[in-house]
Amino acid sequence: MEGTVLKAKQFGKGYYKTFRAGIEREWVTTNGIGGYAGSSIIGAHTRKHHGLLIASLHAPTQRYMVLSKINETIKMDGRTYELAATQRKDGKYEEGQKYLQRFCYDELPSFVYETEGVFVTKTISFEHGKNTVAVGYEIVNGMYETEMSFVPLFNFRDHNNGSEVEDLKFDVKLHENILQLKPECDAAKDVLIRFFASEGNYAKKETVYDKDMELQTEIDTGMSSADNNFMPYEIKVACKPFEKKRISFICTIEKEFCDDAFVTIHKNRKRIDALVEQAKWGDDFADALVQAADQFIVDRQSTGFKTILAGLPWFTDWGRDTMIAMQGLTLSTKRYEDAKGILKNFARYVQHGLVPNMFPDEGLDPLYNTVDASLWYFYSVYKYLEYTKTSADFEFIRKEIYPILKIIIKSYKEGTDFSIYMDKDNLIHAGGGFDQVTWMDVRVGEWVVTPRHGKPVEINALWFNALKVMEQLAEIFGESGAEYGELAEGVRESFNKRFWNDETGCLFDVVDEELMKDGSIRDNAQIRPNQIWAVSLPFTMLPKEKEKRVVETVLTHLYASCGLRSLSFRDEEYKGIYFGELHDRDAAYHQGTVWAFPLGALISAYVKVNDASKESIAFAKKLIAPLEDHLMDGCIGSIAEIFDGDEPHISRGCYAQAWSVGEILRAYTEDILGKE
Repeated sequence: MEGTVLKAKQFGKGYYKTFRAGIEREWVTTNGIGGYAGSSIIGAHTRKHHGLLIASLHAPTQRYMVLSKINETIKMDGRTYELAATQRKDGKYEEGQKYLQRFCYDELPSFVYETEGVFVTKTISFEHGKNTVAVGYEIVNGMYETEMSFVPLFNFRDHNNGSEVEDLKFDVKLHENILQLKPECDAAKDVLIRFFASEGNYAKKETVYDKDMELQTEIDTGMSSADNNFMPYEIKVACKPFEKKRISFICTIEKEFCDDAFVTIHKNRKRIDALVEQAKWGDDFADALVQAADQFIVDRQSTGFKTILAGLPWFTDWGRDTMIAMQGLTLSTKRYEDAKGILKNFARYVQHGLVPNMFPDEGLDPLYNTVDASLWYFYSVYKYLEYTKTSADFEFIRKEIYPILKIIIKSYKEGTDFSIYMDKDNLIHAGGGFDQVTWMDVRVGEWVVTPRHGKPVEINALWFNALKVMEQLAEIFGESGAEYGELAEGVRESFNKRFWNDETGCLFDVVDEELMKDGSIRDNAQIRPNQIWAVSLPFTMLPKEKEKRVVETVLTHLYASCGLRSLSFRDEEYKGIYFGELHDRDAAYHQGTVWAFPLGALISAYVKVNDASKESIAFAKKLIAPLEDHLMDGCIGSIAEIFDGDEPHISRGCYAQAWSVGEILRAYTEDILGKE
């Protein structure tokens, strides 16, 4: 394979001694407009979201499965070798992983198969910015004449749903080496699927449906677990003894495409290598996270700007997630124009002082049910200027963003939607009824698992930070910042008075919390990770000795290798396993499940309260080290959304999460590499 900037992650037969072992690790690659490809490292699908071309019809949303996989067969000297790995509904397995010599992941996934001296290397890449996937096969034949058969499995379904055989209706036409499929459904009125083969003879299949592919992850999560696909043709390619071949297969819904898979592969590798070189970290872990960051930064067709996918494979762009993730994804990677576009993008949709929680799609209104997205927006602006430092960027903020920041502050002071308002003590109150407006936002019917209605700790830490940012900006832009500074001091006084809990030696999670059932009010003393932002943000309110106590408490009660538990393991409501059907998983989501992204704040806070000493940086490395190992686990090269609270902290949820990658990259580069 061609050399790359990044070191390839390689997995030999020891990682898939059994079929079940082989499906424990996954991979994903993306196209920059919301589309993606992914599967397990043995090529066996375990999710509805696994496939070779999941296209985004309206970037970055409306994602549809188009090409599920390509099944390969080798025939030589009377023997047949099936390379496909598939779990079937009848409990049987097609175990092509027996011939898989190695799976490699650098920028792109590659599978190396070998049998009787025949080597087949399959590499998968997108044309960046297009719904076009290229699959390149490099064949080195052995001593026998060999026939290789390739069977593409087509579909057209929402990527969250499976297909029944009766759903698979296509108008099929073959024009020389291009197979055209027109899906017969309303969602596909403008969609034409084209499949190009650079070599080989198309032969009609007698059986045109691949039935009952069983998806193990769907079984584990209590979802419907079978899928079916359409396979009208196979492509047969003959190889002479010791012959070498390169074969390109292209699947697309675009009008134009590159018909050489290896050109696409080379261009994509060069593009990602350039991003790594631009970031200039020269550190294996940081470079790998720079690559992972690229998977979440996408175009949004409805605005014409960049945005950030909250997670793969199912999330789209969320305001809160974007404002938390963008520092690492765009600033630590020196993608400043992308950061600027994201700030402009979200500023356009601020309403009643609220940044959208879920972003608008064409013809749809945004959802604004978040109290923290607007406050994280101030942090994003502050960090943007801290990184860019240019007069042009300050002018951009002054003209286009600063007026929006004023509106947000005014709205929070006077009160806005979702019971968000500044109380008489200058603290921010948020939420009521069935609203869920902080990041701990699970609701099951009328069961609000973690309501947090009242005055949450991180919201008021962010509120103080926002006021201090405004104080600075006002002075820079020739205005008086006194109003913001005076209000910030009022917040500081109330925060220290109300949030410190002598009994636990840390901060209350929510003060003046309104309990839904009986309407009573309390101060919630549960030990949760939200308090860590009261130490890690640029502007904070606690005396240093109390900041240290917060860090010590969070480290002791919540740190769990790959992140922070959402609730202390000593709490009677703690749930340590995130598994099973949706109701069971939702009950654990914020009740002990480990989240990776708050670990970034813990690292920043720990280094800060220990004055960035050599010892503190060395300890921070110990805190982050398990995530280097995690890049070889779960979804290769990325960081999962969540992990079990109990050992061994198995990764769960989205296999690749924007704020997980973003916050770990930010903390690693700012607080470890940047201070060594």
